[in-house]
Amino acid sequence: MARRKKADEMASRVRNLLAMDAAGIMRRLEARKDEMFALFSRLRSRDPLLDSITSRYASGAFDQLIHLPEQEQAVVDYFYGRLDELRWYFTYTEDMPGTAQLIFNKLHKRLEEAYRVLVVTLGPPVPPDGARVVDVEAVRTDAAKAAVPKALERTTASSRQRRAPRAPPEQDAP
Repeated sequence: MARRKKADEMASRVRNLLAMDAAGIMRRLEARKDEMFALFSRLRSRDPLLDSITSRYASGAFDQLIHLPEQEQAVVDYFYGRLDELRWYFTYTEDMPGTAQLIFNKLHKRLEEAYRVLVVTLGPPVPPDGARVVDVEAVRTDAAKAAVPKALERTTASSRQRRAPRAPPEQDAP
């Protein structure tokens, strides 16, 4: 029992580190996406592009990923595969800055989708204040349920009255 708890705790920590790394990459890309291409154009250096997608926790990742279930490993691999596509392009492109930005937009959309899947699968990173985001479902009481249909019926009835076609005025027959 204690061994299982320790394994779950380790997996939770690995998930959080991966989520923090991915969130940091996505945050940097969003914040720098315009400026990094201006610098690429002006300096003719790929450093602004590559620095934005640097992974902080890449070293030793394999040893940590074994603590995750296979499905989560696959999702993590998919995200980092999309990131690697971007890294490869930034490292070896000979495209001009305008074309590079167009290609980046396409690759960035793929990375954003992979990130959405990663967050849904692993969960978002724990923020520095330690507060966790929790999915909440509103629950109504029976009194609230009874009040809602009455309000809707009145609204629906008044809407119908406003939309009802007016009958033409009656005319007396000659």
